[in-house]
Amino acid sequence: MSSTISTEYEIGEYLETQRDHAARLLYEMISQRSTVGQEQSVQQYVYDQILQLGLPVRYVPIDEDMADDPDHTHVPGHVSYKDRPNLVVDMPHSGVGRSLILNAHADVVPGQEEVFSPRYEDGIVYGRGACDDKGSVVTMLLVLETIKSLGIELNGRLQAQFVIEEETGGNGSLSLIRQGNRADAAVVLEPTNLKVCPANRGALWYKLSVAGKSVHMGKYYEGVSAIERMVELIGILQDYEKKLVEESRGNPLFPDDPSPVKVNIGQIQGGDWPSTVPGECFIEGSIGFLPNKRLRQIEQEVREAIESRASEWTRRNYNFECARLHNDAFETPLNHPAVKSLCSAADSVRGAEPPEGWIVSCDARLFYQRGRMPTIVFGPGDLSHAHSLQEQVKVSDILTAAEVLTRFVMDWCGSAATTEIV
Repeated sequence: MSSTISTEYEIGEYLETQRDHAARLLYEMISQRSTVGQEQSVQQYVYDQILQLGLPVRYVPIDEDMADDPDHTHVPGHVSYKDRPNLVVDMPHSGVGRSLILNAHADVVPGQEEVFSPRYEDGIVYGRGACDDKGSVVTMLLVLETIKSLGIELNGRLQAQFVIEEETGGNGSLSLIRQGNRADAAVVLEPTNLKVCPANRGALWYKLSVAGKSVHMGKYYEGVSAIERMVELIGILQDYEKKLVEESRGNPLFPDDPSPVKVNIGQIQGGDWPSTVPGECFIEGSIGFLPNKRLRQIEQEVREAIESRASEWTRRNYNFECARLHNDAFETPLNHPAVKSLCSAADSVRGAEPPEGWIVSCDARLFYQRGRMPTIVFGPGDLSHAHSLQEQVKVSDILTAAEVLTRFVMDWCGSAATTEIV
């Protein structure tokens, strides 16, 4: 350890000098419209920032053959991953400590033109991606910069990943895991309001359709209304939600009331003419579930509910499929050393707060379920602002998150100053 760091205060003191720098980084990143398929410019920007730090950054192409992977998520309109790489930084280390992955995504959801024009007011940066997830990207950049600038020498390997396609299902992170990137623990940065979240809810997108028999309404008694059959199916889904909520109670990381478990109906379409008995109806929606259930179990239970309760016509003419987003839930034990270390670092910087489950899904489940790594979600920003017209993040929260993660990295990976800083 060649640094003059002697107290934890000096990490925060250094980061405070980077306040304007952090705001500028985020401001410039928001102005680059990195929706799915358009991530090249923001990845180049991040690459250039890391290169200026003198750190070993590299582009990592995404596997083009992922379509058959069971964890791959179909992205409508996808053509190719050419010129759309992930970025990876492997920090110098002595090789004798525990390894760690930090992961954040550079892609954002689409939005109106105005949300890609950032503004900075009273210590808050506004714009698409401010908290989901470019504020986290800036946080990771600050962690790397702090380690480099203060001469912190790590024992274990720290890998920083800047990925694409999180918003459409996680194929960027999946590709890195498939390519063999593993560590003793992983932290996926998302807007958790600086709360340590060692678990997150799963999400399954579904499409449910049912066929009827279309006739003129004057002969309605010879037809079968697909919309009425769908009303029947919706009732079954609502009853299944009640069952799912009851079976998911009692997890201390997730509230019982209001429960984060939900069977949502997001879209509905049926019929083609006001005076025609509709011959087809479909809905699309999502199911949020806790770590007591797995994806395939949810899908099976929905089918069983329909098969056991629906009318004969409906059973013969419905179709239930889950071809799009399929994010499993996960839960890293609270007594895992990585969870305890990150909680300790967070409590020492932003005050004591208990860990909790994150009530949405993200790439973290891939690191836990597919990569078999203890995984935690943590980051600056409030989820309620994500994807909104007023998306925002406090620069002070970015600095706090960076300080927490720097302390955690030093404790988890180990360094000559670990006992002095944490």
